[in-house]
Amino acid sequence: MTPVSHPEPDLSLLSTPPEQIPDLVAHPAPIWLELHTHTTGTSSIVAHVSNIEFVKWIDRSAEQALFSAGWSYQDLLDKQAMFFVARHEIDYRGEAMAEETLHVATWVRDIRRVKSWRDTVIWRIQDDEPMIVCTASTLWVHVDLETRKPCRIPPEMTEALRPLQHDEAPWRVRS
Repeated sequence: MTPVSHPEPDLSLLSTPPEQIPDLVAHPAPIWLELHTHTTGTSSIVAHVSNIEFVKWIDRSAEQALFSAGWSYQDLLDKQAMFFVARHEIDYRGEAMAEETLHVATWVRDIRRVKSWRDTVIWRIQDDEPMIVCTASTLWVHVDLETRKPCRIPPEMTEALRPLQHDEAPWRVRS
């Protein structure tokens, strides 16, 4: 049986923020990305992008943010460590359709000794306003590849990722 090949998400870093930004983007300097959806990610049952694709977008956005902070996979491997997802909290707030352009903002909300929360907002522009498609919070754990146990996040990485050091995502704050 031949494995099914799924294309990588079509994400590109933006050097400047999009014109319309949702209020939920809490970081003063998040990583901005543009995302182009494809027909290959659409559901076979409903004519919209599958929720599984959202997880790929969130993961790839985090990867791009790490790279833009100056950390490559090779850098992590050289330190015998890697980030593993411990938890995804995803709120699907609207549909994403094939062949549309979406915007992504992602930032590190909080870093502790061995774990980090990253927040992501995905939106489209509709009637000249940002329309949120998805909000997500991901708990990443820094893992020693030899022992497979959590290990300390290097201070220079914490500095490069510029965490807000907030306890809650802006969409989770209760009044």
